[in-house]
Amino acid sequence: MTYKFLGQTGVKVSALCFGTMTFGKESDEETSAAVFRACREAGINFFDCADIYAGGKSEEILGRLIRDCRDEVVITSKVYFPSGLDVNASGASRYHIRAAVEASLKRLDTDRIDVYFIHRFDDRTPLEETFRALDDLVRQGKILYTGASNFAAWQVEKALGVQACHDWSPLAVIQPMYNLLKRQAESEILPMAQAENLGVITYSPLGGGMLSGKYGVGKRPDVGRMNEHKIYQARYADAWMWETADRFTAFARERGDHPASLAVAWVAGHPAVTAPIVGARNVEQLRAAVAAMDIAMTPDLRCEISSLTSEPAPATDRNEERTELRFFIR
Repeated sequence: MTYKFLGQTGVKVSALCFGTMTFGKESDEETSAAVFRACREAGINFFDCADIYAGGKSEEILGRLIRDCRDEVVITSKVYFPSGLDVNASGASRYHIRAAVEASLKRLDTDRIDVYFIHRFDDRTPLEETFRALDDLVRQGKILYTGASNFAAWQVEKALGVQACHDWSPLAVIQPMYNLLKRQAESEILPMAQAENLGVITYSPLGGGMLSGKYGVGKRPDVGRMNEHKIYQARYADAWMWETADRFTAFARERGDHPASLAVAWVAGHPAVTAPIVGARNVEQLRAAVAAMDIAMTPDLRCEISSLTSEPAPATDRNEERTELRFFIR
């Protein structure tokens, strides 16, 4: 396992982050423990969680698993989506953040959360309120670093501006979606992260399983997120995605790589990415993700894989910026 600095934090994390969404849901406690042990044996010291995963059970299980190695792992959690039935049990208000972080700390059985993410941009709460609340938590030692998940580039920059204006603890990490089928982050989010030296942990490197080798035109397993979750069905509904899954699987097989390993390696190969977040229902699935670290993602290989899908549009309408005419002045 290789380790990278998480943005400007000075904290070193494994080049793979394990997402614990399956803990307490697809994976029972015994299986979760086996997967966690396999992660640690592979050198993974970075674990992502959220208060809504499995109704809070993911945090509870993760808390029990890190009990004997708390100072050797970096853990995250998130706040925003409904964590209960109360009308105020969601959002990024000071009111909800205060209650949510205390509940997460209790479930995780820890005195601090290393990276605490706003799970989604809150359209109804001023950023000043949200990030003042987070700064208070940093000063109290209940969280160490702040993060933003599912934010657009302009939303991250606005947050950084608000924090700088008030001398609050700045955003340290972002968590965007990124995979071969969903490349929009390449237009603005990833370049912005590089410019600001933010840590980047990307989620869904397998495209909801589409790039795992199990899916394709006329090919679908009996069990999987594409069968079980309407969100994934809507997210990957376009016909070209299924065709691409076929081509990508064939490409990986020809190379002798597991498609899941190659998909994760492609994401990890982007210079802005600190660590892709990988998930696994069992130890066998984890092995394929960890094997990504053994693939040498050369510029030529990355370019060849990238050619299987279309490059996202540039951030502006100046298409010539991607040609030799980018320096032409008139």
